[in-house]
Amino acid sequence: MISVSKLLCDLGAEGDGLRYDAAGESDREQIRERKQRRPVVVWNTTKQCNLYCDHCYAAADTEVAPGELSTAEGKRLLDDLADYGVPVVLFSGGEPLVREDLDELVAYAADAGIRPVLSTNGTLITEERARALKDAGLQYAGVSVDGLPERNDAFRGQEGAFDAALDGIEACQSVGLKTGLRYTITDANADDLTDVVDLLHDAGLDRFCFYHLDYGGRGDEIRDVDLSPDRRREAVETVCDMTRAYHDEGEEIETLLVGNYADAAYLVEYARENLGEAQARRVYEYLRVNGGDPTGERVADIDYQGNVHLTQFWQGYSLGNVRDRSFGAIWEDESNPLLAALRERTDHLTGKCADCQYQSVCRGGSRLRALSVHDDPFAPDPQCYLTDAEIRGENPAVDTGPNPAD
Repeated sequence: MISVSKLLCDLGAEGDGLRYDAAGESDREQIRERKQRRPVVVWNTTKQCNLYCDHCYAAADTEVAPGELSTAEGKRLLDDLADYGVPVVLFSGGEPLVREDLDELVAYAADAGIRPVLSTNGTLITEERARALKDAGLQYAGVSVDGLPERNDAFRGQEGAFDAALDGIEACQSVGLKTGLRYTITDANADDLTDVVDLLHDAGLDRFCFYHLDYGGRGDEIRDVDLSPDRRREAVETVCDMTRAYHDEGEEIETLLVGNYADAAYLVEYARENLGEAQARRVYEYLRVNGGDPTGERVADIDYQGNVHLTQFWQGYSLGNVRDRSFGAIWEDESNPLLAALRERTDHLTGKCADCQYQSVCRGGSRLRALSVHDDPFAPDPQCYLTDAEIRGENPAVDTGPNPAD
């Protein structure tokens, strides 16, 4: 995740220590005081979902799939993750709220010392369910909305999904559970972005995560509605401009970009153009510490059957299963050639990524998109939208090496 509000508006957030080793700069209680040494784990607790979304990376279905980890197996997994030092577990799906034991699993994670957070479509959240989750120790609920009502409902395959998600958001807020928006930007909904933020901000939200489409699960089937590079750049610029406009009005919204680390390079360029060279160097240094695309390093996924994946979007490739070995043993087993290569990816990147001046803050972007489009996990990310001058450092004003004396 790239925190636009932190980088452009100096807004402190609870993830500053985890992402940037900058806990001391924030007045917010921190998830971790130092940059993470273990991955954040997404746990797809079920493949079942009450909706059927066009872009679902998990290819969720309306029925329960065989082989789902039981409650007892889930608790053993959470003990395993706690022993390994995982800082955060994101309960996802499918739709995690279809699991009757979700409250029990959230409480178990919290008691084990792992920060439990939730990714949900929001449509099943009632005030009673939100209170139970908060009482269990849930720290945050990210609710997915992908456009204004007509576009969102078409995307999610159910009329009324937007209104039901809004009801879920209001239920979370009514019990004091921190809640935010998750919005996957495509060509179909990019024009709704600011209107959705305005609407949900008026409803009380102050955290907005904008995801780029990754080509996993059903997301790979809708590449034709992905943004063009020019439209993507415009959408990211809109997020930056909108964030600054809200902050100029005294509204401290938190905005984050997820899933395309060309955004990191773009934020340096945006800061230079709009805020000056000193701020651009500061933004670059935060992003250098953050480390670029986290696949196979700072994020991991465990699916409903216990298979471990390089990221939640890359579910077509398994590193092993937690029913057979501990998560730590799987995650540290660099005899797997793909895992080892991804952790040394700058030695393997090809094309424009190999020579890009922003390699240290991007690290090639999505390796899954590269594999999906080019059949090569080390080819350039097809959704990089940087100009040739930005990639090669031809603009003499660009200085990606911060001056420690400044």
